[in-house]
Amino acid sequence: MRRIIIDTDCGSDDAVAIIMALKSKDIHVQAVTTVCGNIPVDLATKNALMTIEVVNQQKPPLYVGASKPLMKDLVTAIHVHGLDGMGDQNLIHPTLTPEKEQAVDAILRLVKTYPDEIEIVALGPVTNIALAILRDPETMKKVKHIYSMGTSGFGKGNITPVAEFNVYVDAEAYDIMLKANLPLTIIGFDLCWGEAALYKDELDMLLDSNVAEAVFAVQCNKTLLEFNFKRAGKHFVDLPDPVAMAVALWKEVSIETVACYCHTCIVDPLAYGQVIVNDLSLNAFYNSKHTSAPNAFVCKKIDHQIFKTKLMDVLTT
Repeated sequence: MRRIIIDTDCGSDDAVAIIMALKSKDIHVQAVTTVCGNIPVDLATKNALMTIEVVNQQKPPLYVGASKPLMKDLVTAIHVHGLDGMGDQNLIHPTLTPEKEQAVDAILRLVKTYPDEIEIVALGPVTNIALAILRDPETMKKVKHIYSMGTSGFGKGNITPVAEFNVYVDAEAYDIMLKANLPLTIIGFDLCWGEAALYKDELDMLLDSNVAEAVFAVQCNKTLLEFNFKRAGKHFVDLPDPVAMAVALWKEVSIETVACYCHTCIVDPLAYGQVIVNDLSLNAFYNSKHTSAPNAFVCKKIDHQIFKTKLMDVLTT
C-alpha cells in the first residue's frame, strides 16, 4: 500500500485530484495539507474538508499550512475558480475539522514515521515543502518521491508569458525544492490542454451518473468552465491537478518522462516564476557553462485516452 500526502491549495481542479486519490484502492492518503494559492489557506482548508466529506471513503487528517508565500504577497486565482475557489455554487459546508498540528510539523512527523515510504503530491505552490526542507533537510531526504503540478513544462506560461501559476505564487519555495535534490517528478501545465481536457459531453456524462462525487466535480468547476468559454469560445475544463495526480497514481498514464536540469527564475521581474527546463539536448558548450546534473524528471507526454478513461471510471464508480 502506497502512502501519500496531498499538499493542496484546494481549488476546483484540486478537488477532482483529491477525489481520485481518495477512491484509489491501492493508495493510503496519510494526510492532506493545505497551502495558500488559488485562494487563501482558510478557504483551501474548507474546500479540501468538503471534498473528503463528499467522497466519504478514506478520511485522512487535514493539517493547515502556510498562509502566505515565503517572500511576497499572495496572488490568487479567484478569477478562474471563483471567490470560494469552488465555482461559487454554495457547495462548501464541511462538518469535518482540521487537526491542530501545523502542516509542516505533520509532514516531517510522517516522513520520520515512514522513512522512504512517503510520497508527496503537490497540487499547489510548494511553500509547505520548502518550509519543511528549511527546517529539517535531513528528514526530507527520506521522502520517497515528490510529484509536483508546477511549471509550464515544455510550453508557455499561464499567468505570465513564461510562468505557471503555482510557481509564480512562490517561486522562492520552488527554487528551494529544486535545489534540495529530492526525488522529483514535475507535471507541467502544458499537459492539461487539448485532448486531456474534459468537454461538454464528458461533463454531461458525469452529471448523468448521479454519483455524488462526480456531480460535485462538475459543479465545483462551473466558474472555470465559464472562464474557458470566455477566453476560448468552447465549453471545456482543463484539469492540471488531476493530470498530475494521474501521473502519480497510474504509471501507464505517463508515456514520456525526461531527466532535466530545472532552474527557477526569481530575480528578473519579467521572468519571475519561470522554470527553465533543460533536457540536456543542447550543445555541450552550453550545458557545461550553464547547467548541472538533472534535478528532476519532467513529464513530457501522457496517454490522453488512458487518463480520461481512468478518470471517468474513478469518478463514477
